[in-house]
Amino acid sequence: MNFIAWIIVVCEAAFWAVIIAGLTTRYLFKQKKLGLLLLALTPVIDLILIVITGIDLAGGATATQAHALAAVYIGVSISFGKSMIQWADERFLYHVVKQRPKPEKKYGMDYAKHYFAGWLRHVAAYLIGATVLAGLIFWIEAPSRTEALSGMLKIWSLVLGIDLLIAMSNFVWPKKARV
Repeated sequence: MNFIAWIIVVCEAAFWAVIIAGLTTRYLFKQKKLGLLLLALTPVIDLILIVITGIDLAGGATATQAHALAAVYIGVSISFGKSMIQWADERFLYHVVKQRPKPEKKYGMDYAKHYFAGWLRHVAAYLIGATVLAGLIFWIEAPSRTEALSGMLKIWSLVLGIDLLIAMSNFVWPKKARV
């Protein structure tokens, strides 16, 4: 595994560690401001990742899938970050603090609308990540060194299209509750 791949792993681990620390500080230690501060550090992790990726490429590295995944990670983290924190918050309150009922699962049209809202967040993640990928391609100005970045744009475009089909299928064939 190359350097950037390890940085992505470290950033992902740091993202969840900061969320867990923020929720623990907020609910178990009753330090709401400190907990919020810790949760607010998640975008800093994204910034660190993109800076390290840019420095590596500017230093002459040929882009790999790991470099491309750094851009995907940033887009997903920014777009889904708040909803991921909310998801973790609800489960933390239910499983650890025992102060909230079990989070409800969605079915039918509620699920379809929820999934479609997630697809819209996916579009936002795509736009952010694609902008980062295009910016890196433009900045490096060496197509032979940035093929992995442009390849990721193609793959992600396909994934986004498939995700739209899945989102639309939920309206045609709504998810049913298990009996």
